[in-house]
Amino acid sequence: MENIEVNTDVLISYVYIYGPKLVASILTLVLGLWVANFLVGLIKKMLSKGKVDPSLQSFLSSMFGILFKVMVYITALGVLGVEMTSFVAILGAAGLAVGLALSGTLQNFAGGVMILFFKTFKVGDFIEAQGYSGTVKEIQIFLTILTTPDNKTIIIPNGPLATGTLINFSAQATRRVDWTFGIAYGDDVDKAFELLKELVAADERILKDPEPFYAVSGLADSSVNLVVRVWVNAPDFWGVHFRMNELVYKRFPGAGLSIPFPQRDVHVYQK
Repeated sequence: MENIEVNTDVLISYVYIYGPKLVASILTLVLGLWVANFLVGLIKKMLSKGKVDPSLQSFLSSMFGILFKVMVYITALGVLGVEMTSFVAILGAAGLAVGLALSGTLQNFAGGVMILFFKTFKVGDFIEAQGYSGTVKEIQIFLTILTTPDNKTIIIPNGPLATGTLINFSAQATRRVDWTFGIAYGDDVDKAFELLKELVAADERILKDPEPFYAVSGLADSSVNLVVRVWVNAPDFWGVHFRMNELVYKRFPGAGLSIPFPQRDVHVYQK
């Protein structure tokens, strides 16, 4: 009987000591999980409104959900009285070791998140970065895949792609096409401009606003250089560029305009 009374007293003392802590821990766990789910839902809404890639939305939501729940469990155990200092220290050391081992991978992951979140480019854009250029075929978490005009596949890690210099040729709806055409000294400059304006007006892909620009850009060693600048819709850039070069080459000689090219006169003297 004495043993039973002693055990009962011990049990009652434990209830007095740990009962409030257990209740507080359970309340912390329930409330914390509710807050965690609320924050995850809020993050999902923010990502959805930001039109972030759906695959990234799912990934980030899961990642934040796990992170919030781990924090809630650690807090609940701490309220219960469990010593968490050593556990957190071990967890932090393990995380640091993994982070150092996977630093490059984590950098690429962070780069992928930045690209998808800030939308520096999207699938279908033609970009130039890291010494390569091509059309963006796919944006993955760690890698971006480009397809070159001659159908080569280029794979670039997202880390340097997100932090390095990048040219997006598809970001704007319109682009400017520049040409420099040379005519010989003595040729009729006004006739050259008249012909160029005729060729520009005949191409419906060239926009009327902003107006085309014509000027003498320089007096070179063997040519008078004429500059022509027009604006076109971005998809028409190369078609207009190549077509104008072809037409100028065909039409200039017929109009009495010569296209200079480097020449060298060799004089042979005989004694």
